[in-house]
Amino acid sequence: MKNGVLFALGLLFLVACQKEQQPITPAESAPLLVVPKGFPAPVFPADNELTPARFALGKRLFYEVAMSRDSSISCASCHAPHLAFSDSVTFSPGVGGAAGKRNAPTLANVGYHPYYTREGGVPTLEMQILVPIQEHNEFNFNILEIASRLKSDSVYVKMSREAYGRDPDFYIITRGIACFERTLISGESRYDKFVFSGKNDALTAAEQRGMNLFFSERTNCSTCHSGFNFSNYAFENNGLYENYPDSGRFRLTEDSSDIARFKVPTLRNVALTAPFMHDGSLPNLEKVIEHYNSGGKGHPHRSPLVRPLGLTASERADLLAFLESLTDTRFVSNPTFK
Repeated sequence: MKNGVLFALGLLFLVACQKEQQPITPAESAPLLVVPKGFPAPVFPADNELTPARFALGKRLFYEVAMSRDSSISCASCHAPHLAFSDSVTFSPGVGGAAGKRNAPTLANVGYHPYYTREGGVPTLEMQILVPIQEHNEFNFNILEIASRLKSDSVYVKMSREAYGRDPDFYIITRGIACFERTLISGESRYDKFVFSGKNDALTAAEQRGMNLFFSERTNCSTCHSGFNFSNYAFENNGLYENYPDSGRFRLTEDSSDIARFKVPTLRNVALTAPFMHDGSLPNLEKVIEHYNSGGKGHPHRSPLVRPLGLTASERADLLAFLESLTDTRFVSNPTFK
């Protein structure tokens, strides 16, 4: 894991300065990038500003099976648009049917994350693109070999030159996909309409009761699942197990205090992203609510916020209804992303 990240860092920094296209103006970007009410504008790196050509290239690469060693899977294989760019299985299969090691997270609002992977070891979205490429249980490939494949495709050569002024290489692969993924913004759920657009009838009475529970001190859900993206991006242990097969952030830091701590995930479109937890061990939201209501297992690093809640059956139903109101149907059906 560490060697792979170091390789990614070194490869991405060995890039000569190139003349970049000018970023598109707000008027031109409207079909590609819509910032919802209550959201900050996404930040694109200086060398990877959003342009129509970069979006088109990144989107094509996102769905490109040639990214994997045996040309059997693409990024979209594990991050399906109709599932809010997540998967419906515990572990997504990689090349040769190899089982992944962690549950595939949603890519909704991924451009806002301050770091990537469950242990937070990758600092930029461009660098994150390299992780599934070199993972043996995912693409099991090498980005230089992918670039070699793309160079034999006249369409990719043309698109790469239009987008970044260079032939297909590791630079355009990582930046193209990251540029596309930063446009995957989701913030038009019924909850958003209720809170940011003042539509008082956007949420039912049950959903409003669930929302009040979610943001209450009684549950403390919003302490970790905070902000416009319902995550504070901290590393926490939620008492899923007493003994974790996956050591979590410890894999990166080798600090014993980080054993079994994982990055807090977003709850955007959470009703579409089952199964849940880093290992996909909870099959539905009812089981997730049941877990937190019980207070979880007694792991030494369990967050003090995770404790028995004593929610009644009707309160659990209200909380479930609220979580379902976070679904953004426009986002998952947007033809621009498909």
